[in-house]
Amino acid sequence: MKPILEVCCNDLVSVAAAIKGGADRIELCSALELGGLTPSYGLIRRTRSMLSLARSKAKLNVLIRPRPGDFYYEDFDKFAMLDDISIARELGADGVVIGVLTDDDDIDTAMTADLIDRAKGMTVTFHRAFDHCRDPYQALEDIIKLGCDHLLTSGLQPTALEGIPMLRVLNDQAQGRIKLIAASGVNPENARQILDLTGINEIHASASVEVNGDSAFEDKVRMGLADTGSYRVTSMKIVSQIVASINQ
Repeated sequence: MKPILEVCCNDLVSVAAAIKGGADRIELCSALELGGLTPSYGLIRRTRSMLSLARSKAKLNVLIRPRPGDFYYEDFDKFAMLDDISIARELGADGVVIGVLTDDDDIDTAMTADLIDRAKGMTVTFHRAFDHCRDPYQALEDIIKLGCDHLLTSGLQPTALEGIPMLRVLNDQAQGRIKLIAASGVNPENARQILDLTGINEIHASASVEVNGDSAFEDKVRMGLADTGSYRVTSMKIVSQIVASINQ
């Protein structure tokens, strides 16, 4: 089975690099420096257009996350997420990426079920909110029972490389009932190793490099905590290197 590379992108420069580098799927978001938030209408629409113009077979998944911080949401957050899922479908997304927990760090099965119901016709990935669960084994069963197609996880560790033992256990437990995606710290040097040692067939990476902005920017009025003038973008070279590595 052909290994799958998903690349997370939060701007159109990164989308172009992911397409040219040979990514199999794009997870589109905004504000990666905050862990990723729901992308704008325009960003989704233009990404879909770029994929079409490039005649790319890459799938487009849209992150549905209304704010940074924890994954405990109120009803008004849920309604915003439901609207965002509808917009993602309207703009041609192939799938959505969600993650909702209870205050006890279990899967919020009721709210997740509502989001999945709204996403009918699209694939659903449960994201790394999973890595904050108190009981990953029960959480995995809950996610499978809810009908999610993918689970994005680092194996409850800071990086997928460190999480290899748990990723292997989770993949064995899943027994093909859901597809796991190994995430965090994936690069050309470790991608193949992660796949080989876990039995997982899909990986997730930003494949990014830091870009230095205007050198005078930091001396100007700051507009946010992460507003330093530098930022990260996906590198076509790194994407293609990961593709080559996992297809050895």
